[in-house]
Amino acid sequence: MNDVLLMLVSILDSTIRVSTPLILCAMAGVFSERSGIVDIGLEGKMLAGAFAAAATAAVTGSAWLGLGCAIIVSVGMALLHGFACITHRGNQVVSGLAINILASGLTVTLGIAWFAQGGQTPQLSGDARFAALEFPGAAAVADVPVIGAIYSELLSGHNLLVYIALLAVPLTWWVIFRSRFGLRLRAVGENPQAVDTAGISVAWLRYRAVICAGLLCGIAGTYLSTAQNAAFLKDMSAGKGYIALAALIFGKWHPKAALFACLLFGFLEALSVRLQGVQLPVIGEVPVQLMQALPYVLTVILLAGFIGKAIAPKAIGIPYNKER
Repeated sequence: MNDVLLMLVSILDSTIRVSTPLILCAMAGVFSERSGIVDIGLEGKMLAGAFAAAATAAVTGSAWLGLGCAIIVSVGMALLHGFACITHRGNQVVSGLAINILASGLTVTLGIAWFAQGGQTPQLSGDARFAALEFPGAAAVADVPVIGAIYSELLSGHNLLVYIALLAVPLTWWVIFRSRFGLRLRAVGENPQAVDTAGISVAWLRYRAVICAGLLCGIAGTYLSTAQNAAFLKDMSAGKGYIALAALIFGKWHPKAALFACLLFGFLEALSVRLQGVQLPVIGEVPVQLMQALPYVLTVILLAGFIGKAIAPKAIGIPYNKER
């Protein structure tokens, strides 16, 4: 029984770690898409942030400076997306894909030019990484049945960015559904004409939304390269931005439901790692490739069969033309 509990706690612990960048990107998508801006560029902003954080941390030796630089770069790319879609009323899907392609190519090119390691950054250590935080008394209660394992392993031992990601969910919910800014943000995603008639700038509201999205994607990228890993690797985001977008749709553009969708994907990925090489009755040893594909396959099945009717903001993807 104790071994089963420890295995379950270990899987849940891995679930939280894997889900962290997904949660941050999903919350970024809530801000952007609630304002009416399709944000396929979550992937690119996260990848650019990961490179900026690792490169800065490698040069300065400070993970905090890396975080700051990642946020600046990610917000810059978000503003580029906003400039194309809000100011010039361009196609939002094309602009988002362009951001992803730009980030994928530019990070490798700069990595080769600056560090000459095949697009990677040097390995990070010490203050250049975000270390795990131990809760008070975690070591003392580690041997206590059930409670000790939950407190010392599941709740404690994560780095700061994990806790920021979890706090981002209630904060996003409060901003979107309880603040004046959130009310206007939801209104501009549903009926920008009404917002404009009330004398509120539609463009400025949407720009602020994409800035919030860029900030959260920068934190997600920082987590990938300076917390979960110890360097930047080529295309290390590995489609997490797209999965976060799928989780956002699965959660029907609501922070709480999007959180559960991200945790679901994280749980499936953590479970797939645990099942690799395990002998199952009748089936035998499951191929590694099948285990690696399992989270994505099940995510598609769940999205296709259990999401129900997801109603997007009415004005999403539609450029706003101010009537004169």
